[in-house]
This record gives sequence, structure tokens and C-alpha cells, in this order.
Amino acid sequence: MASAEAEKKMITLRSSDGEEFEVEEAVAMESQTIRHMIEDDCADNGIPLPNVNAKILSKVIEYCNKHVHAAKPADDAAPAAADASAGAEDLKNWDAEFVKVDQATLFDLILAANYLNIKGLLDLTCQTVADMIKGKTPEEIRKTFNIKNDFTPEEEEEIRRENQWAFE
Repeated sequence: MASAEAEKKMITLRSSDGEEFEVEEAVAMESQTIRHMIEDDCADNGIPLPNVNAKILSKVIEYCNKHVHAAKPADDAAPAAADASAGAEDLKNWDAEFVKVDQATLFDLILAANYLNIKGLLDLTCQTVADMIKGKTPEEIRKTFNIKNDFTPEEEEEIRRENQWAFE
């Protein structure tokens, strides 16, 4: 097992602000965008990621690393069903903690997950934003996301009348 560990292929990812990150190939391949670059032999001199800064890239790598290593069963022993469900629960809890970040970071993670095509991370971050919206009035949503109301009171009243079913 030690020789397999020593032979892990490493990939260099370069953030938009020039910082370089050495990651295991398996971790990098969580991103479909990076996977295609690796498969097309475009990873030898590092992979530039012009749309992702170092702060966000380090968070993305943390997420991918956790998900790659959480998916592997420990040693050669097949985990019991209880262990597998406990592992899934641990990962779910870890994900919940992972997205407890400020709004700007959360939005940057969504953009990075979309650009890098990491479905699990995109789903997680988008669901977090959806949960922030759920059950709120339009005014509360505007306040949460700092959105200016560009409707005149008359326009807003007309929209409410036309869509009254949505406010019941």
C-alpha cells in the first residue's frame, strides 16, 4: 500500500492570482473541467484556472479532497452497512459545516463549482442559497441578498394583483 501512496500522481492547479496548489490526480478529477484537461494531456505544466482565486480554489480543493477520501473504504476490509451509513452521515454533517461561510464566499464557490463542473459542490452550494430564500417574503429576500427594489409602488401592486395566487 505504501508504494501505491508514493506513486500517486500529483497535478498542479494555478489560481487566477498565480498561487499554485499540488493536488492528487484523483482529487483534481472531481472537476469534470480538469478531468478533460488531464485526459487531453494538458496538465503537464500545471492547469491555469483564470476564473478561480486562491482563497476559493483552496476551499474547492478541501471539498474535493474530503469527498474523494470519504468515498474510499478503510483498508481492504469491506465496511459494514452501519459503517457506510455512519460515513455518509459524517460527510453530510461535514458538508453542512463547509457551507457555513459568508455570502460572498458562498457565491464565489457556486461560480467556481459551475466553472469547474463539480456537480456535488454546485448542488450543495445552490441548495444552501435556496434554503436561505425558502419561506421568505420578497422584502426579506431583498434584505438578505441586498437587492434594491426597482419597482414603483404602483408596479409592485399590479404584479401582486396579477399573481395573487402566489401570495396566498
